[in-house]
Amino acid sequence: MNQHPIFSEHPGLIIVFAVAVVIMLLLDLGIFNKKSHVVSNKEAITWSLVWISLAMIFSGLIYHFAGASKFYEFQSAYWIEKALSVDNLFVFILVFKFFDVQNENKHKVLFWGIIGALVLRAIFIFSGAFLIELTYLNKLLSLVGVEGFKYDINLIMTAFGLFLVYAGIKSWSAGDEDDDEDYNDTRGARLIRKFFSVSDKYDGDKFFTYENGKKLATPLLVVVAVIEFTDLLFAVDSIPAIFAISNDPFILYTSNIFAILGLRALFFLLDNFIHLFSKLQYGLAIILSFIGVKMIVAPFYHIDSVYSLIVIGGV
Repeated sequence: MNQHPIFSEHPGLIIVFAVAVVIMLLLDLGIFNKKSHVVSNKEAITWSLVWISLAMIFSGLIYHFAGASKFYEFQSAYWIEKALSVDNLFVFILVFKFFDVQNENKHKVLFWGIIGALVLRAIFIFSGAFLIELTYLNKLLSLVGVEGFKYDINLIMTAFGLFLVYAGIKSWSAGDEDDDEDYNDTRGARLIRKFFSVSDKYDGDKFFTYENGKKLATPLLVVVAVIEFTDLLFAVDSIPAIFAISNDPFILYTSNIFAILGLRALFFLLDNFIHLFSKLQYGLAIILSFIGVKMIVAPFYHIDSVYSLIVIGGV
């Protein structure tokens, strides 16, 4: 899996990516969603198409500057993250229902949740790429003067693969245990209550309010923290999965972020059509297991990214 990272050969793509993300976030929060409001199906579909189109355009630039292989890697990683994120969104729906969040305030919570994800995913992906580069078995053996094997096994990738196969099996038999979750007792909620006194009442879309001259956090801030920690837990599945596609941090991060940026719009569609996804757990189980097997057999047999893309798209 040793490859030349894109950012060392085509630094202009970094600039294009950064500028596109910043402009779209400013437009989204500062112009189109300056005031909290209920997101209609039409608006959600429009924004979904905008974010998917941007991702496809960017993948076209990758194809032009870096070739077909990197293009397939981006596409595969993008759709893996998109597919796995759907399960995440169902949990978000349960969180909003549990805390009785008004429809017009959901967009703001998701926006700040995604801002946090931008930072956390960068930490996970770039540190993961660094650790993977250090944990090839032959490289470790050479440090102690031992001759390496014919197949260069990566210890972290193999561990990730086994974990994903386990996660896939668990997903196949998953029930509705999330329905009975007490989200007030999750780590995110406990963290906010540890540092702030929390009001029992919402104050519009504000994160802080004043009661009897005392500044209090509103339940909306608790919801943001719960969403952040929920995304953190889901990253445990999705981040290892995309490392099966590529070890290029730029490909992994950009595909991941483009997929995440479209989640808010997708959330509002799923919220209205949740009954259509009764077989979701089986699709995710197949994807996780396939990616896990790919990581395990990678030292012995390479499954090209284009075939991964076909499997993910087919599922």
